[in-house]
Amino acid sequence: MAVRVFKLPDLGEGLTESEIVSWRVAEGDKVELNQILGEVETAKAVVELPSPFAGVVKTLHEAPGTTVNVGEPIVSFEVAGEVNTGQADGGPTRLAEGGSSAAEASAAAPAREAVLVGYGAQAEGTGKPARRRRTFDAPLPAAAPVSGHPAPAPAAAGGTEPAVKERPRSTPPVRKLARELGVDLALVRGTGREGLITRADVEGFRAGAMPPAGPPAAAGGGRRLGGATERESRLPVKGVRKQMAAAMVASAFTAPHATSFLTVDATAGLELLDRLRGQRAFAGTKLTPLTLAAKALCIALDRHPLLNARWDEEHQEIVQQNYVNLGIAAATPRGLLVPNIRDAQTLDLAALAGALAELTQRAREGKTAPAELSGGTISLTNIGVFGIDAGTPILNPGETAILATGAVQRRPWEYRGGIELRQVMTLSLSFDHRLVDGEQAALFLADVGAIISDPAVLLAMV
Repeated sequence: MAVRVFKLPDLGEGLTESEIVSWRVAEGDKVELNQILGEVETAKAVVELPSPFAGVVKTLHEAPGTTVNVGEPIVSFEVAGEVNTGQADGGPTRLAEGGSSAAEASAAAPAREAVLVGYGAQAEGTGKPARRRRTFDAPLPAAAPVSGHPAPAPAAAGGTEPAVKERPRSTPPVRKLARELGVDLALVRGTGREGLITRADVEGFRAGAMPPAGPPAAAGGGRRLGGATERESRLPVKGVRKQMAAAMVASAFTAPHATSFLTVDATAGLELLDRLRGQRAFAGTKLTPLTLAAKALCIALDRHPLLNARWDEEHQEIVQQNYVNLGIAAATPRGLLVPNIRDAQTLDLAALAGALAELTQRAREGKTAPAELSGGTISLTNIGVFGIDAGTPILNPGETAILATGAVQRRPWEYRGGIELRQVMTLSLSFDHRLVDGEQAALFLADVGAIISDPAVLLAMV
């Protein structure tokens, strides 16, 4: 039995780490080639990991909830038979059929390749030599104190400090930040996984911050929020929530946001949905105000296509997209996801309702495919489900507009010359003012509102 190690594969799209969500196997289990070992969560989605070997699980190196960098071991296997000398790293794994020499192994026909679900087989290696770990052959020169931190004392004569020191563990952006701030990374204590130096470590060192001594005791043992036992607690920001935070900051400081609001009488639109639910064509279909808003949005975009365009910063051009990949903002336990419905403009109301229900269900279950989270052209979010009337949603990066639907409420409303209780909702449209001016946004929003208020106007639009 040979021992082979499976390392966290490169999942693509510039992702460098993943969190182990769960294992579907245990140590000692026998597994087949491409059997699902478990699930990992990236900044994009939850991805299933297939086994690159047929054998017995010897060791699960990481527990669920642990964040692992690409290339770090996650599972060791005991594999019967001769295996080539390459370690499994998430790419294709080949078994030599007969013979044990390197020449025979390279000449043998390749066996089935383990394919990472959602990504396909990795390209063959290029034969480039492995990067050597950089070391310092001599002790680092003494550095001047930074922000009140004393320089490290030299090693005592006859001490045990080795002559060769490994470079402090950090990522390229952190090293760049350290150079800009004049911070010697050799003086910084890393608080990341396995001593990794983070941006916060560098910034804290530069500012003279010391490691926290622990939260202060609560005065008088008063009640704390959320049933917490400590006065303060910290929650790591990773995975989808980390990606969402970075995307929202980039969007807010790149696109000049503006928001328009429109409150409409949605009674006629909601009555139409009630009638449709009783028809055979819509049997089993979930029809909601969001469904009607999605259809109205697609129809209105045909009259106001700039709301579906994107800004090309490199070429300083507006790219008109003549298709609608409709993003649906979904709140999930992992954070906000915005998967999109491809070519939504081609779907009728029943198909659009089905796609909405399926997309949001997969998002909440953490089964959204990575491809569904990119390529959106405009987004729709339902803040009304939380009882909120209106808001100022932030644009999904790369998109020009996002429409928010508020809560439907019974309110006194002017109707046919009198006052009646009607089903009223507010629409909020945020848009990129580089591409769309106030008039265009207002006309688009008015068309969406007109369809919801009186679906009969569709006869004049399509």
